[in-house]
Amino acid sequence: MKRFFRIVAFFTAFALSSAVSAADAERGTPEQAVALVKRVIADIKKYGKDKVVQDVQNQLPIYRERDLYVTIGTMEGVTLANGNTPKLAGKNVLDIKDVNGKFIMRERIEIAKTKNSGWQEYSWPDPVTKEVQKKSMYVERAGDLVVACGVYKL
Repeated sequence: MKRFFRIVAFFTAFALSSAVSAADAERGTPEQAVALVKRVIADIKKYGKDKVVQDVQNQLPIYRERDLYVTIGTMEGVTLANGNTPKLAGKNVLDIKDVNGKFIMRERIEIAKTKNSGWQEYSWPDPVTKEVQKKSMYVERAGDLVVACGVYKL
């Protein structure tokens, strides 16, 4: 009987670790977020701002990876494209706060202005779990644009 419980425990542990591994496999990494931002910036230089903004806004697969999506905004806080929430396009989001009261776009613009690129930490609804999670957003300036992509910390 002990052997039976050990076998059940083993398979239960294996199944749980496989489920976690599968969920993790569907999540983007910080390195992938940086690569996605760099791809968008390279494509803006190659194809032009208008085309890439429209392609991100239309959620083309080339600008999405796993749960990662790109946002493109102006240095004044206007969203030009949001690969997860297209309805934000054309809106000034300078005063949007996370659940802790942090002005997200103001901080993002400050990173772009002062450092050209960097990481931003805040809390935001996860599109996969629909729960508010801690998020790390990679931000990079591209001329007069702020391009960003973030990963959720589970």
